Amino acid sequence: MSSSILTARNLSKVVASAEGELTILHDLSLGLNKGDSLAIVGSSGSGKSTLLGLLAGLDLPSGGTVALAGHNLGALDEDQRARVRAEHVGFVFQSFQLLDSLNALENVMLPLELEGHADARQRARALLERVGLGQRLTHYPRQLSGGEQQRVAIARAFVAEPDVLFADEPTGNLDSHTGERISDLLFELNRERGATLVLVTHDERLAHRCQRLIRLEGGHLVDHAEP
Repeated sequence: MSSSILTARNLSKVVASAEGELTILHDLSLGLNKGDSLAIVGSSGSGKSTLLGLLAGLDLPSGGTVALAGHNLGALDEDQRARVRAEHVGFVFQSFQLLDSLNALENVMLPLELEGHADARQRARALLERVGLGQRLTHYPRQLSGGEQQRVAIARAFVAEPDVLFADEPTGNLDSHTGERISDLLFELNRERGATLVLVTHDERLAHRCQRLIRLEGGHLVDHAEP
């Protein structure tokens, strides 16, 4: 039985612009198995976030296909793609994207509650304790430091035990010391939970902690390496 979890074939993305059609991503293919870690690097405007959005089913390609956990995303409507993400995917963003009206525990509980899990509180509490926030459960995002907010976001991403975790510049808003601690936590949880990690970053040191690395320039794949 194949352990493939994410496959992209001949992906391209073309958008309309004032000058005509603009190709953001050119004919890119890749495959990831369960537990793999992949860094996507490149300068601003190289197509990194576009590629992540296509792989996660947040956007559809102009050409090519994406298969995520056995689902051909291009054959699904928006609601069906959202269901696939809810069942198989976690996200960590640069801007944390916590809900200000919910405390740390409630933010982490939310994805489980939306799926109807009766043990949402217990699972969320256990994971917050795992990331070192057992004493901050009832604190709201405004009461937490940037590093603490990102730890809450990481706990939220992992709590539903996703098959794939997408991280878009997860240390971009953090100082170098805090960013290093967050990176350590991300890779520790990735190993513990067996998720596939797809990481977009400008940080070359962070990128080279992944098993594999691809580099984009102008939407073209120019380097594919195993650091």
